[in-house]
Amino acid sequence: MENKGSDEVEKLKTKFLSVWHNVKYSWALKSKTSFSRNSPVLLLGKCYHFKAEDDDNPTEEACYEASDEDFIMGNAEAFRKDFASRVWLTYREEFPPLPGSILTSDCGWGCMLRAGQMMLAQALILHFLGRDWTWSEALKLQPLDTETWTTTAAKRLVASLEASLQGSQSPSDPESPPIPQAQVPGSAEEADSHLKEMYHRTLVSWFGDSPSAQLGLHRLIYLGLTMGKQAGDWYGPAVVAHILKKAVEKAMDPGLAGITAYVSQDCTVYNADVIDSHRVPTAGQASAEGSDAPPSLQNNQPASASALPDSRAVIILVPVRLGGERTNPDYFNFTKSILSLDYCIGIIGGKPKQACYFVGFQDDSLIYMDPHYCQSFVDVSTSDFPLQSYHCPSPKKMPFSKMDPSCTIGFYSRSVQDFERISKELSKVLQPSAKDKYPAFTFVQGHGKDYDLSAALTPEKREWPFIRDPQRTVSTAGDFVLL
Repeated sequence: MENKGSDEVEKLKTKFLSVWHNVKYSWALKSKTSFSRNSPVLLLGKCYHFKAEDDDNPTEEACYEASDEDFIMGNAEAFRKDFASRVWLTYREEFPPLPGSILTSDCGWGCMLRAGQMMLAQALILHFLGRDWTWSEALKLQPLDTETWTTTAAKRLVASLEASLQGSQSPSDPESPPIPQAQVPGSAEEADSHLKEMYHRTLVSWFGDSPSAQLGLHRLIYLGLTMGKQAGDWYGPAVVAHILKKAVEKAMDPGLAGITAYVSQDCTVYNADVIDSHRVPTAGQASAEGSDAPPSLQNNQPASASALPDSRAVIILVPVRLGGERTNPDYFNFTKSILSLDYCIGIIGGKPKQACYFVGFQDDSLIYMDPHYCQSFVDVSTSDFPLQSYHCPSPKKMPFSKMDPSCTIGFYSRSVQDFERISKELSKVLQPSAKDKYPAFTFVQGHGKDYDLSAALTPEKREWPFIRDPQRTVSTAGDFVLL
């Protein structure tokens, strides 16, 4: 009897904690972000200038807020459309219970998993749609309205409290979610963009919050169980990198057969391992995967997306630590260089215990997408599920100095030839500017198994990877050098 009573108390505590997180993050509304007119903005390899062509005052230091009225200046509207086209994955509530738990929301703890999902989604956009793709409805997104969203949060609080006190949870209605997204008018796409919109919708559905979603939260939690992680735990960027790798490798959807993932070891990318990842395991399996893929995914990709029958794309994930307790300022320019590359899929990291997805920068501030926003469950199994809540209408900025040093950097490589070019370019970016500086990570010829690596090193132990200088001959404290 005591065990039963204890279980009931724990369930009630979990419900109240979930209620608190739901209302807390529903109120986490975004203040307007200021951008300088005189400095370029970099967004995942694309450069934008907000300065109007007829502006004759080049020394003006004024900043403006990212409102609809000001975005007509320069090519700021193009930036806004590009940013809003990235897939935004946030906290959700009222979805089916997560594996090994009774939790029906990830509010308060799932931010790093959501940031990882966003980085993975960007890789899939490059794979299926190309970097130049933008969503036709991106500029029609409604701003996150304070009155509407706080009212919704209050209603959710009352309903959840009543359900908790009654010992039951109010059923959710996927057909009429309590947010205004259902009222957004349907898209009026041209015929030539219809197939790309199908890719877009299919891609988002892979990240749905249901057990059947290939790359959804339920699948990530399930895979994390094998690494000692459970729903409600804090997930660091290195652990998330390994979970994402498993999720891509184990995905059963034929559309994902042409892509895999690789995670670096001890801040080292082994070229031969990545090249092996580009090759499908056997010719027979490659043929089977190609024949099972839907025709739309075989024949209607952008011209640059077509791959050889015996090759597949690779998502390269590199967990790094850019300093000690704080990010070393020496890495600020390195981070800018990385986010300026069109094959970079972003960086997952953030502030201590508060993850976000970095996608660009302006001057000394990072531009990021924030998962700390609680939204209602969306049933992605329906053919016309609303897409609006999967796209963010407004960017956020954060000083480089506030960036947590522990992060994971992502790249997309379409083919072996592509990787050879990427490794050469990144090796130049990683070249230390002085002999007392160390690269964030390195490229090494050969396989990881050819080097003296600890076989017992688990992903959990890699959670705080250190900077290692393989060419340093002087003795240091152990095998690692920490700036």
